[in-house]
Amino acid sequence: MTNFKIFKYANPAKFLYLCEKTFIYLVLLTIIFLSFGLYQGFFNSPEDYQQGNLVRIMYVHVPSAWMALMIYSSIAVASCMYLINKHLLANIFCKSASLIGASFTLIAIVTGSIWGKPTWGTWWVWDARITSMLVLFFLYLGHMTIFNFSENTTKSGQAAALLAILGFVNIPIIKFSVDWWNTLHQPASVIKLSGPTIHSSMLTPLLVTALGFFFYFLVVLIIRMRSEITNEKINNLSFTD
Repeated sequence: MTNFKIFKYANPAKFLYLCEKTFIYLVLLTIIFLSFGLYQGFFNSPEDYQQGNLVRIMYVHVPSAWMALMIYSSIAVASCMYLINKHLLANIFCKSASLIGASFTLIAIVTGSIWGKPTWGTWWVWDARITSMLVLFFLYLGHMTIFNFSENTTKSGQAAALLAILGFVNIPIIKFSVDWWNTLHQPASVIKLSGPTIHSSMLTPLLVTALGFFFYFLVVLIIRMRSEITNEKINNLSFTD
């Protein structure tokens, strides 16, 4: 348990104190960024010259996909911390973040399917990007299942951590699939070494909405981690100050 002292807020008591001080600000930032970003994206951004108003689904689809990848990556990092340093708070983070990441992944898949129907003429294709996103969703489901399968927090945490780390290989596959294979999915237009190719009138609300999604993730994460810490205390797991 002394490993908690390595990082200032790895101690649950200090973490809860930080959450108490920042929670309301995160809620306000979520409301501000989502309201502004989605309003600008749905009502003030221009239509696409090919897709028309259909392109507006991008303001939900793209940030959701980004969040799905970011959350899984953070889970993989936290899993390494848990396996190496036995930080219980890292394990709680992984357990709490998994459902949120799975939700964002499902939103990305569903909105992508809705977007693909009029664009490609079908709801689903076994495209490299789409298929690897589906694999990510199943990785999230497997990760959550492991946590729920055993009441032994240590064993389930270790098994879930191994899955998260091994499954991380899928993240670069998702990112670079449109470059490595001939796919129907359009190539990256925002995160590119040469810079974004999307116009600022679309890029700005997209990035603002993505920030809103990120703050929303933090809000829900804090709520879930608070609940998990409380459950750990109820289950007689000791936390030192």
